Amino acid sequence: MAARRVICAWAAAIAWCAAHAAGTTLTDDRGAAGPVSRPAARIVTLSPHLTELVFAAGAGARLVAVPRYSDYPEAAKTLPRIGDATRVDLERVLALRPDLVLAWKSGNSAADIERLEALGLRVYVSDAAALGDVARSVRAIGVLAGTALAAERQAAEFERRIAALHARYAGAAPLRVFYQIWDRPLLTVNGAHLISDVLRVCGGVNVFADAPLLTPSVSLEALIAARPDVVLGGSSAMTAREFAAQWRSHRVAAAASLPVRYVSPDLIQRATPRIAEGAAVVCEALHELRAAPAH
Repeated sequence: MAARRVICAWAAAIAWCAAHAAGTTLTDDRGAAGPVSRPAARIVTLSPHLTELVFAAGAGARLVAVPRYSDYPEAAKTLPRIGDATRVDLERVLALRPDLVLAWKSGNSAADIERLEALGLRVYVSDAAALGDVARSVRAIGVLAGTALAAERQAAEFERRIAALHARYAGAAPLRVFYQIWDRPLLTVNGAHLISDVLRVCGGVNVFADAPLLTPSVSLEALIAARPDVVLGGSSAMTAREFAAQWRSHRVAAAASLPVRYVSPDLIQRATPRIAEGAAVVCEALHELRAAPAH
């Protein structure tokens, strides 16, 4: 098995060298194609999860600036800031002379992305709607930064962990899940969101999968009508106890009595390899609920 991994690693390195020598073209998640003529040496990210992806791809040393809330891994906390995902300091970005800017399709302003490109900067736009997209993003950054070998190792390990969860929970009885990403207003996710893919792996059914918006606001009445078996979430709380207390405070008994399980938002609401940890927490929570006497 070890020998096979070594062979695969060398194969990945050879594939990168061949592609690089030929001048490969990479298409980003908005459909824009661009040549990869040389590895990026100065990278700016426009979302915290992109910062984490760069480190996962083995290219953390090439980062010259990141957005606010880039707090993982520890080394990310020391890097210069260029605003946040919704408000980017374009002049600051330009002054840093990056040869690659990584943007978030669902979170960054399309106007900011267009402006950066108009200023002559190379922008790669990433997005993740499914767990497979996380591994794909790590690999893409590895190609862009010339760290394909390290990126391949991380992507393959992430895929292995997700495959193990798939295998373990493939036959699990479905549970109807309401996933809360914020409490005021009450926000959730639809079926096109990455978190819905996590729920599917664990045998969960997103009760708002058919909502037209990616992160819709819902009423407490609509939530009750959707008949969830459990509430998952945690963004509005720091601990499991605090999250449970928020739900117990609802004056509507049908909501206050729902089973509640806490998931650290950093482990599930960022499209990075750490979502494998969040998925394991979700799967275990649903497993325990299935085994409870009431179920």
